[in-house]
This record gives sequence, C-alpha cells and structure tokens, in this order.
Amino acid sequence: MPSKWEMVRLGDVCKKASSNIAQKDLACNEGEYPIYGASGFIKNVDFYKQDKQYIAIVKDGAGIGRAMILPSCSSVIGTLQYILPEKAVDVRYLYYAIASMNLAKYFSGATIPHIYFKDYQKELLPLPSQNKQIEIADIFDSISELISLRKQQLEQLDLLVKSMFVEMFGDLMTNPMGWEVYEFEKLCLLITDGEHATPRRTNQGIYLLSARNILNHKIRLDDVDFIDEEEYNRIARRVVPQENDILISCSGSIGRCCRVPNDIKFQMVRSAALLRFKPMINPVFAEYLITSDDLQRQIQQSATQSSQANLFQGKIRKLRAIVPHKELQNEFADFVRQTDKSKFEIQQGLKQLELQYNALMQQYFG
Repeated sequence: MPSKWEMVRLGDVCKKASSNIAQKDLACNEGEYPIYGASGFIKNVDFYKQDKQYIAIVKDGAGIGRAMILPSCSSVIGTLQYILPEKAVDVRYLYYAIASMNLAKYFSGATIPHIYFKDYQKELLPLPSQNKQIEIADIFDSISELISLRKQQLEQLDLLVKSMFVEMFGDLMTNPMGWEVYEFEKLCLLITDGEHATPRRTNQGIYLLSARNILNHKIRLDDVDFIDEEEYNRIARRVVPQENDILISCSGSIGRCCRVPNDIKFQMVRSAALLRFKPMINPVFAEYLITSDDLQRQIQQSATQSSQANLFQGKIRKLRAIVPHKELQNEFADFVRQTDKSKFEIQQGLKQLELQYNALMQQYFG
C-alpha cells in the first residue's frame, strides 16, 4: 500500500451498533424490508433499523468475523453487529478493508465463539482520500461482480445438466417412460466400502480418502490423509479402485458421489463406498443417477441413525434405479462432457479473477 496513506484504527473510522432481534420472533412478521442473518437474507419484514448502506459482521457462532455489506432500509438479527462508517469513509471501501482482516482471531468462548468490537476495533487500515477510497472500492466492485457472474454461470451449467437428465429420462419416482427398474446389486460388479482396520497414516504419500473427500462430481484433496506404498498394497488385497468406479460418502453427510478420475491413486476408509457398475450402465449416467432426487430420497430413507447417519453396503445393494437404453445413457454422458469443458474454461477464468482480487487486497490493505 502507498506509504503516504495514513494508518488509522478501525474504531476511529466507524461505530458499532447492536441488534436484539431473534430470528424466532420473525415467524409472523411480513413486510417489504429485508432482514439478514449469518447465512444471508432471511425474509422481508415490516420494519428496518438502518436507513443507509452499512456493514454487518458475524459476532456469534459459526462464521464469526465474516463481513457483509448490506443495503439501506434493512436490519440484521442479534448474531450480527452493525458497523456504521463515519462521514469521511466510503462504506464500500471500509467493507473491503474489513474483509481483508482476520477478525476471527479475536474469538472467545468455548461452546459458542464470540468476537467483540472492543477487541477488534484496534485493527489498522490505510485511509486515503475519500475520492481514492471510492476509486479503490469501484475496482473491487468490478472484480467482485465478475467473480459473482462466473459463479452464476457455473451454477447455471449445473442446472442445465440436471434439466437435461430429467428431459431425457423423465421423473425417476413416477418413471413415465417405463424404463426397467433394478436393484443396485443387479447393476454392479462390485459394491464395497473402504478399509475397516485403522490404516497407518503418513505425512505424505498415497491418498487415503474418507467421506469428507467425496463431493458431488469431484474429489476434494485439500484436506486428505496419506498412507505409504506398503499400507496401500495391504489394503489393495481387498480392492483396487479403478477409473470410472463410483465413490459414495457413507457417513455423516451421506449420498454425495463422484466418478474416479484416471489420474489419482488412492485407498479409502470405511466411511466411503465404491461401486463398479456392469457395462450396461454408463458411469457418467450412474453418477447423475445417484445424485438425482429419487436416489437421494432412497439413500436418506436407508440411512442407519446413531450419533450420525450411516449408509451400509446392504442398503446400497437394495437401492432401486431405472436402466434406460445404453445409447441414451451415452448421449447424456457426451452432453455432460461438453458441459464440463465449458465449466473448466469458466473455472480457469474464475481462478484468475480470484488471484487478481487477492493480489489487490494485499496491495491496498497489506
């Protein structure tokens, strides 16, 4: 950041205000003014607390320290705190400055974490002229708008694939096209879960996946365990994952699934299941079949409840699914691959925009 800019404390350029509104008290209140919580918009009510644009910071519970900029004539519930800029400070500039701060480090409380303005008000930020503040905020607004647009494009492509699935195969619950229906044990060459004995983990090596690493249509590798070659070979005596096998999360958030790509070597623990379908099922079709509303309903109904939901092999074997003509499955898979190419291009552009955003954050706010 330019050295000529004055450094000020956050508490010197804004004031805080509290909310005593509880979400449970809003059930019967209807109106035209938005009210927000930690997750965003809640509903419209018949009152507002702030008549100008302002910043809200999550001060209690999950997501503490996260800031959002909210519109005039709106309010927040009591888990958020109002941050109101002084007249010489552009509200958008102040928002981006606060977004660059790690306010969560001021948390206290073990069960429900809290942060307090009296603690984080000492955070420093640069304060250029108001015209320069507006100029910087405009730059961030432009990049943020492009990032939002790219994310919307990705969401629209996901919805397009779901719509195409329904258009080609019909509603799976009513099966209006009269497709034959089979249980998974008739459709799969293999249904198994991961290693039951506790694997010997290492700091690096071969991936050891669990339920948390299985997302819909992709594998998450930014929070993963590892095993060495010896441990991999021991577990591989049970099963060796192959390209186009299907992974399903079977503990906690059950039912997420993805295909195995061709560029990953891994084993699994028991919170993940592996399905290998017969040639009559296209793996791309199978992936979207499992994430369909009908199969997800079956999975949730099949869950065994203890301290958390579990989906066992026996229940997976009894899941029921339509089997359309293989040619139609292949046609759908081709459509998905073309869509994935478009998504990849958008994701690359999104990554560049996010890098640019972060670089500017560092440039202006350090």
